[in-house]
Amino acid sequence: MALHTDEEIAQEERRYFRVFFLLGLLTMLEVGVIYMPIPHFVIVTALVLLAVVKATLVAMFYMHLATEKTTLKWIAVTPMILCVFLLFMLTPDLGAVTRLITHALAGTEHVEHPEH
Repeated sequence: MALHTDEEIAQEERRYFRVFFLLGLLTMLEVGVIYMPIPHFVIVTALVLLAVVKATLVAMFYMHLATEKTTLKWIAVTPMILCVFLLFMLTPDLGAVTRLITHALAGTEHVEHPEH
């Protein structure tokens, strides 16, 4: 079991608080981006990038990946890469399903009901 000096513990606590306040600042920035008069695509892109930065900060400092070996870092990053890959690969299917539902609903609006 490694023993740490009081100065090392104090330095680690300061690092935790800096990351905590940075995460709070990024959260406030996310809320601010939502209300900016910019295109929705830019808002979504900014929110995704800010979320990735926040997730990276949490993983690096609160999950202690900053001090781990490269192999463990890749094990942690691999699911994120797979999620992004699946998101882009399945997005065209989502559009196709949405179009089918829209066309099916549009077709039911023109049908006259004999009861009336």
